[in-house]
Amino acid sequence: MTRDRAISAALRYFDSGEFQQLLARRVALRTESQRPDRAPQLAHYLREEIGPQLSALGFELHFIANPLADKPPFLVAVRMEDAALPTLLSYGHGDVVFGDDENWRAGLEPWQLTAEGERWYARGSADNKGQHCINLAALEQVWQARGGRLGFNCKLLFEMGEEISSPGLAELCREQAALLKADLFIASDGPRVSAPRPTLFLGSRGAVNFRLTLNARENACHSGNWGGLLSNPGTRLAHAIAALIGARGELQVAALKPDSLTPEVRAILSSIRVGGMPGDPALARDWGEPGLTPAERLYGWNTMEVLTFITGNPARPMNAIPASATAVCQLRFVVGTDWQRLGEHVTAHLAAAGFTDVEVEVLHGSPATRFDPTDPLVEWVLDTMATLCEQPPALLPNLGGSLPNDVFADILGLPTLWVPHSYPACGQHGVNEHLLTPVAREGLQIMTALLWDLGERGDALIARHRARAGEAQ
Repeated sequence: MTRDRAISAALRYFDSGEFQQLLARRVALRTESQRPDRAPQLAHYLREEIGPQLSALGFELHFIANPLADKPPFLVAVRMEDAALPTLLSYGHGDVVFGDDENWRAGLEPWQLTAEGERWYARGSADNKGQHCINLAALEQVWQARGGRLGFNCKLLFEMGEEISSPGLAELCREQAALLKADLFIASDGPRVSAPRPTLFLGSRGAVNFRLTLNARENACHSGNWGGLLSNPGTRLAHAIAALIGARGELQVAALKPDSLTPEVRAILSSIRVGGMPGDPALARDWGEPGLTPAERLYGWNTMEVLTFITGNPARPMNAIPASATAVCQLRFVVGTDWQRLGEHVTAHLAAAGFTDVEVEVLHGSPATRFDPTDPLVEWVLDTMATLCEQPPALLPNLGGSLPNDVFADILGLPTLWVPHSYPACGQHGVNEHLLTPVAREGLQIMTALLWDLGERGDALIARHRARAGEAQ
């Protein structure tokens, strides 16, 4: 069996309809991790869907309770063919966001896979059931092509709480570091830069949410009796936010700007076009950091957003000056940002602008990560994509959104390579979520080739990576 024949077999499997049937069964499971009553479905997905497929490939299954009480479980599957072979760690999550059943358009429902042209609609079809099912199918095809072996060691980590910020995942990786020990990490989540263009990203932006609160007095006061005499906390907080974020969305807090948008990163991003595809929203003209391209703003810079802003009672406005106002904001950030001192930096910036009455509370955050884009492993994946795909591959230093990549990059210390099988307009986290079949089919082709290569020349690939890492130290 050759690499080309393994890829052809994988594509025949996809075209036969078997993959579609498998995905249809899995998206029918209502694995909404935000709902406590879905706990049996979460466990069922691991034990009855993923577990049997991996057992058939000779994996040893470890069903592990979440280190945090009453949080979703994990599955770690291990296949060790030879301790001398390189070991791959991969990842997927079987939980989904709320189905939002009543808001899908006519003819669609979140728990039934519906095919319309090149789109397969269902909740989880893109995020993340469709994506990890593609990777498992590629693994299965390589195993069959090699007569019941992979040619490398493989470990798989599945969680059921990614959509609720992966509770317990970091603790699990620390506690099970020996079980999860590997040489490299390849997984799939998030979107490509565009549907036609195969994409490799090397990490993700971090995110930290924080609350701004201004309490002016105990009670609201009649606006006719006191207007113009009492400060309005809604007005004050609006101006405080304007001190943090400019009228064009530009970040105003110098201490929270990154130092990592280097000429090398800008060169990588120079070929990346953001938006402009069917279903994408129109980009706002001149929005964001001045002097940057849209790709640099999204993948190489930091953005601060207002997520909510409340003053008074929006549902029942009264002719009164509100007593308080509150807003929740978010900073999306790349590596090279002093995000862990966000509360201190925002407080100081607001005080300098005259807003000492605004309280700052950091709610939660996750780190940014970025694997070395000059590493030989990056070159290998990009070369593979270039030889298989019609469009030139896109390299992103990091995803614009956030993933729990820090547990793999920082806790487990692995080179992290993400090959997404979705696209920006897939509807993930919204209604009418769908998997685009040409992207899925090409993703299966790419993953089969990468896994075949690991079995053929994994030792050489890892040796080149380690030599490069040694030179960088």
